Amino acid sequence: MNSDSQLLVSTKWLEDHLMAPDVRILDATYFMPAEKRDGRAEYEAAHIPGARYFDIDDVADSRSQLPHMLPPIEKFISRVRAMGIGDGHRVVVYDTHGMFSAPRVWWMFRLFGKMDVAVLDGGIKKWIAEGREVEDVPPIIRERHLTARRNASMVKDVTQVAASSKLGDAQIIDARSPERFRGEAPEPHNGLRSGRIPRSKNVFFGDLLNTDGTMKDIDTLRTIFDSAGVDLSKPTITTCGSGVTAATLSLAMARLGHKLNAVYDGSWCEWGMYSDLKVETG
Repeated sequence: MNSDSQLLVSTKWLEDHLMAPDVRILDATYFMPAEKRDGRAEYEAAHIPGARYFDIDDVADSRSQLPHMLPPIEKFISRVRAMGIGDGHRVVVYDTHGMFSAPRVWWMFRLFGKMDVAVLDGGIKKWIAEGREVEDVPPIIRERHLTARRNASMVKDVTQVAASSKLGDAQIIDARSPERFRGEAPEPHNGLRSGRIPRSKNVFFGDLLNTDGTMKDIDTLRTIFDSAGVDLSKPTITTCGSGVTAATLSLAMARLGHKLNAVYDGSWCEWGMYSDLKVETG
């Protein structure tokens, strides 16, 4: 295993541990609405053997108008138990893109107190490219007991982000593309203003990844954050369009040893909606 195998596992490691009784695999594939693809349907057609499907739009706060906001802890426990995941299990999360929505689920598990969770480096995209086995049969699931405890320091709401934007007590790092960050490209979610949160910095999540969907090495990651003016000794808040790719930044910073990190769950879907919140462009 590589040195940061608590955060990332390789396709070879997962293949070697497919039958391990303490390993649980989750397909967390999520598609943007414009992609017109169905994550659950693609999971049912082909998934890594034994994988369960984790729908970020289902394991979410159904009371919120914002997409896939964090669910109440009781709902998280209920849904995850029904997937057959409990105490003592090592969770490995993957997605179809290579690394897109899987880090969001990695972050959710850690926020709810389950630290033994890793992302499959390169996802099922790399798994299939290497000729590894997939199946289309659902796994046999037995409910397990799960202990969860919410770590409020790992998530920020709009009021907290607005305060940090004003006071500068935490760095705000935006995972969207440079064009969206500068306000030059339209937002994929309807009705939102273009631009960024004042005083935020831009680290496009795609720049952290190799062409095969794996995450770049530690030294390269450090250079990318340094080049964006991010001080990894200070607290950070990651943000993006709807709270998904922000978690990729959080995963990368965790690999760099950064611990004072939170995700802005509402992200631009929330900030871009309210005209009384300031926006920077250019």
